Amino acid sequence: MRKAKKSPEIKYGIEVTKPHSKEMYDHNEMVAEEMKDAILTRWIFLITKLEDDDRYLMDRDWNEDDLKAECPDIVKLQKGVCFSGYGDGYTIQMVNDEFKKELDTMANWQLHEEYSYMCFKGLVRRTRFMMLGFEWSKHDYSFCTDIDLSPASPEVAVEQTKNIHVQIAEEVAEIRKENKY
Repeated sequence: MRKAKKSPEIKYGIEVTKPHSKEMYDHNEMVAEEMKDAILTRWIFLITKLEDDDRYLMDRDWNEDDLKAECPDIVKLQKGVCFSGYGDGYTIQMVNDEFKKELDTMANWQLHEEYSYMCFKGLVRRTRFMMLGFEWSKHDYSFCTDIDLSPASPEVAVEQTKNIHVQIAEEVAEIRKENKY
């Protein structure tokens, strides 16, 4: 007896496949950029807030206990992005540089999981979409529904192509009209 074929999962107008399709990679890269921007914006906000009280902040030692008392969110963000904690011998500037480097090179699967935790804890805002193809997350960090279309979805790409063709046709018609072809 044949097994019934499972219907494909469509999310944000993209079929979720294994291995990932080009549309899924494009979508996940778009979401990753939004996540990284949100994390970095929050990090810079917290550093700036601390610098308002201490203009020599970046030269201070990274002391987790002191920072937890002053600004606990900065320690939580650092632990969400960096693979290890920091102690004696590290300045806030050194941790800041390492944080930015780690954030820039974070793998999408790791970003998906860590962003989910950070959003759940209220450290970062929700994103427009969630990443596709990663099964587990602590928290749904998007504010869209499954029926909202990703810019990477084939439906949106086809619509954009149609719009470009219509625009080109209108421009050609205008040129012909002006030149009386």
